[in-house]
Amino acid sequence: MPGLVELLSQSSSRPRYAYMILDLIAKIAGPNGSAGPLVVHGGSATPIREWLCDALAPMGSSYPRRLALAARVREEMETAGILPQDPVEAERIVDVEVRERVRASGKTNVSRAVSDLVRAGILRRHYQGYRVDHHNRGAQRQAVYTLSPLAQKLLQVNRPAGMASPRQGSLGF
Repeated sequence: MPGLVELLSQSSSRPRYAYMILDLIAKIAGPNGSAGPLVVHGGSATPIREWLCDALAPMGSSYPRRLALAARVREEMETAGILPQDPVEAERIVDVEVRERVRASGKTNVSRAVSDLVRAGILRRHYQGYRVDHHNRGAQRQAVYTLSPLAQKLLQVNRPAGMASPRQGSLGF
């Protein structure tokens, strides 16, 4: 494990964030070490990058930048005249918009961390899904992340016998 941490510190500008991403992927990976393209949580399927963003989003909820974003969103909605008069409903709508903006920027952060993990040889990434004529990895395809054999051994999640794979059940957060 110390070797893995050292490798992350050498290959990533944000090694702690990359480790958190790696740990979450390990927790939802199937027996073959692959996670994605969709994660089933709470009865709905979410693309893995969005799920990773949502799983890490609570960590930044009290940061001044997040609070400033919420204030900016509220001001934009008030200026546009789309904020309801009901304070509870207004707060819900602001929260939804903030969550969407955080998810959009978070997907970029997740992709960068995954690229660091791929560059370090800890993770492999490929895309799967519906293919239409398109020259890049877009075209309605979603990411799939596969742990290297060494990462699988180091990050093995001990699951009791008979426990459902997290991709088929709830992760509890």
